[in-house]
Amino acid sequence: MSANKEFSFKEGPGIFSPKDLVELSRPGVGVANQAGDLVLVPVSEYSFDDKKNKKFLTVAPIESSAKPLEIPLEKGGEAFWIQSRTIAHVVEGDVGLEIYALDVALETSSRGDTDLLTATNAPVLIAKLPNKSATNFRYSIESRVLIFSDYVFPDGNLTSVAEQDEAYEARGNTAYVYDATYERHWDTWVGPKRSSLFSVSLYQDADHKWVFEGQFTNLLQGTKHSSPVEPFGGTDDFYVSRDLVVYTTLDPQSNDAWHTKQNIYIVDIKGNNQPRELTSGEQGATHNPVLNSQGTKVAWLELDQDGYESDRHDVRFTLTQDWDRSPESLAFSKEGNFIFFTAGDEAKVKLFALPIPPTPAETTRHPNLPKKYTIPVALTDSKAASGIQPLFHGRLLFSQSSFTSPNDVFIIRNLQVLETSILQSEEPVRFDGQVEQITYLTQSALQGTHLDSGESFWFKGALDRDVQGWVLKPLGWQAGETKKWPVDLKALGKINGLLVGILMVCGKLYEFGFFAQQGYFVILINPTGSTTFGQGMKYVPNVITIHLPSGIEFTDAIAEDWGGKPFVDLQKGWQYVLKTYPEIDADRAVAAGASWGGYAIKCDILRPVRSGDSPLITAGFRGTLNMALVLRYVSGLKVLSCF
Repeated sequence: MSANKEFSFKEGPGIFSPKDLVELSRPGVGVANQAGDLVLVPVSEYSFDDKKNKKFLTVAPIESSAKPLEIPLEKGGEAFWIQSRTIAHVVEGDVGLEIYALDVALETSSRGDTDLLTATNAPVLIAKLPNKSATNFRYSIESRVLIFSDYVFPDGNLTSVAEQDEAYEARGNTAYVYDATYERHWDTWVGPKRSSLFSVSLYQDADHKWVFEGQFTNLLQGTKHSSPVEPFGGTDDFYVSRDLVVYTTLDPQSNDAWHTKQNIYIVDIKGNNQPRELTSGEQGATHNPVLNSQGTKVAWLELDQDGYESDRHDVRFTLTQDWDRSPESLAFSKEGNFIFFTAGDEAKVKLFALPIPPTPAETTRHPNLPKKYTIPVALTDSKAASGIQPLFHGRLLFSQSSFTSPNDVFIIRNLQVLETSILQSEEPVRFDGQVEQITYLTQSALQGTHLDSGESFWFKGALDRDVQGWVLKPLGWQAGETKKWPVDLKALGKINGLLVGILMVCGKLYEFGFFAQQGYFVILINPTGSTTFGQGMKYVPNVITIHLPSGIEFTDAIAEDWGGKPFVDLQKGWQYVLKTYPEIDADRAVAAGASWGGYAIKCDILRPVRSGDSPLITAGFRGTLNMALVLRYVSGLKVLSCF
């Protein structure tokens, strides 16, 4: 079979072309202000005309019909709320970072018939930070304190980092010397600096002028703690509520090369006392610590086995003995009597609600609780939810993406009705409320493209277990037609994880639709080892810890069998789709995967079930967009491996 030299991407009206894919806006997660009437969404967008990526903020009303406000960020940078009508914008200055305040107003027009959302002033410089590496900003309105992370040397001094950087670079050699075996994680060498959390006062005086005191407090000074946890930690590794900060850090007593154990600590926001540990000492990695508004309860996610980077999350002070899913993020209700969280459930990321039971008299792993305290209630049943934020008046704000759209902001109202129903009922309750869409950030750009929403399928995999997958059909496909279509099989990129999990979190599920729009069947299979098909959760009030034993037969079946059952699942899934969709041309097949998926594809796992000498292109890589370069060779090359 010769290479197709006439290959070209499909373009035109109604087709999601490569140019459309690259130029499509990429919204982040929406964040509401304290008043709960405005939501801030960071957006990035590439322009072929300008040949650069531009960033801007979209500010949208939650309770008004006002048109969303777009604020350009010429210098990029992070943005966050510091008042209900004031946004802080962090940009690089000549030396360190500069923080500007931008005020917005939501008013009714002079005619009284239209709401207007406007920026009321030019950005005003309110603070300067000594280093350009500061990031992960959070602000406590009640304490009038800014919290952020930055890299510092062992002395923990933020203001001397630049001087010590110069001395380190001028040390006379480029050698690294290590006293421990943990010298590298992923693609980063471990250097002399560690990430720490800092607090500094930032407030408005009686004249409404911003005051920045510039006295930085290292909240982790003298502890050997480092937070956020490298290399992927961010603002989800610590949380600020009123005058308290709770954070996760690698256990300072463990060898990082052999352990993934992380502890949870709580500390005063101004560093007036030493951090106090809240974990029991028996856990593995911990994530996403949160405080309730009253500052009386702490919750976090925890892996119940040290040494894993991805196993089940569980609840200590067991709330969900009979529930076996794994939460990904969580938040207390404003009243502190409910906890909301996202969790994968059969290849979707849903929202759940669970009431918090009365605190037991003593620590216990197996409390005898009514069903209402152990069976979470699903608030959504499709797509991928993220960025949950409870608001006042029984509202819950969150972002959601799907195969047909990047992130948009949604809200659920009148949750008091559901909460009352749950608390008054002894049997499981079903949510029948409405999910309302707040933003339509890419609606106009995607109009007319008809991206495939994906079809879930199930088949019998290894050991006769049920295995799930997704199929996206090519643009123009019709059931039972004689035309044959090429096929693109995606292999799991993270074992003990969901195949599309990373793209779900990033709000980029729609990228798979590009391949379908170019005329390919797209097959996504969640083999043995995938989450969302059997996991657990974890909740901790005060210092009382809790533990959830949960069913993980499907997820943990991957242990010491990376090349066994998952390979069989992919092979049987391949046979299933060829039988179910006879329109697929098995002689024009491409298989791609990242990380574990790259390993699987490199092993040519479909060889035992492919017919004759039919060609199969394989690619192991990072980044979905690279696959566009592979597709053009689907008719000619036998094997293409990209690492």
